[in-house]
Amino acid sequence: MKIGITGQYGFIGRHLYNYLNLKEEISLIKFERDSFSNPSKLDSFVSTCDVIVHLAALNRHEDQNVIYSENLKLVHKIINSCEKTNATPHILFSSSTQEDQDNLYGQSKKEGRLLLESWGRKNNAKTTGIVIPNVFGPFGKPNYNSVVATFCHKLVNNQTPEIHVDGNLKLIYVNKLVSEISNLIFTGVEGKVSIPHQYELKVSELLKSLEDIKSKYLVKGEFPSLMSPFKLDLFNTFRCYVPHSYYPKAFIEHKDNRGAFVEIVRANTTGQFSFSTTKPGITRGNHFHTRKAERFAVIKGKARIDLRKIDSEEVISYELDGSNPSYVDMPIWYTHNITNIGNEELLTLFWINEPYDQDNPDTYFVNV
Repeated sequence: MKIGITGQYGFIGRHLYNYLNLKEEISLIKFERDSFSNPSKLDSFVSTCDVIVHLAALNRHEDQNVIYSENLKLVHKIINSCEKTNATPHILFSSSTQEDQDNLYGQSKKEGRLLLESWGRKNNAKTTGIVIPNVFGPFGKPNYNSVVATFCHKLVNNQTPEIHVDGNLKLIYVNKLVSEISNLIFTGVEGKVSIPHQYELKVSELLKSLEDIKSKYLVKGEFPSLMSPFKLDLFNTFRCYVPHSYYPKAFIEHKDNRGAFVEIVRANTTGQFSFSTTKPGITRGNHFHTRKAERFAVIKGKARIDLRKIDSEEVISYELDGSNPSYVDMPIWYTHNITNIGNEELLTLFWINEPYDQDNPDTYFVNV
């Protein structure tokens, strides 16, 4: 199945691309950033795809009329390109729960969905209009994608988040959303589909939960409770905003004439401890997690820890020395490894939390 994603480089688009890329039965067709302004590229894209997930849209602008006109313009361009090339891919259109609200963004989404449905009926093509609640998760853009992203960014950077309206939030975690979209692709469901939200809480309750994560994780060096799906999803979102310069983080040592005592992990949650020995020059790891929180602590020898976000070529490296015990916590969707760069055996301790969904894969192997 050949699948293309407009808005591939946006928040949801990146997550959907990475999720589908794990499936061997799918061939992903790259959507170039300039395809909407280059008719020949768009023609090639729509005629190559069996399925198109149309995520590209303008969410925010000082002029609401620009949002309305731009979003409908993108839909018209897809329809025109399909008609020109006689292409009839299954088109899944991302709409919003704001469809029925009195704003031009919601209106553009509803009208765009109806335009695609009309095209589908005329051309005997499948269309699916996906009504999506508020989405949050790692790598969202602050002040654009989600209030969760905005709060996380401000808290990590010691700014004060503001609550303008303490409304009720209906949220879905981005991993859950892309799984739902994948199911719609494979089942071929047509028509309007409303994706149910996972979590519901007040804006003030969200902020309080994030402030608690900051207090425990960044101030006290503790892992907060990760015992529920929401707490784990919120922590993994918060963790992605912690700057890379925060690591490696040195442990607090308690030394006297007997030696030293070092506290490796203080966690308000369950988890698993393990350790490995690694010979000089050997590398371990080269995998990433989609849910688990994990800590590497070097307590003997010298090591280099490399991380790379799986849709990036940038490699982040840390050097740790057991003579000054320190740790690095692994963010999700970052492939990582550890290499013994010293002349003696390397001793590393690992702590990893137990995921709440152990029936689905969480670890995938790919080189840094």
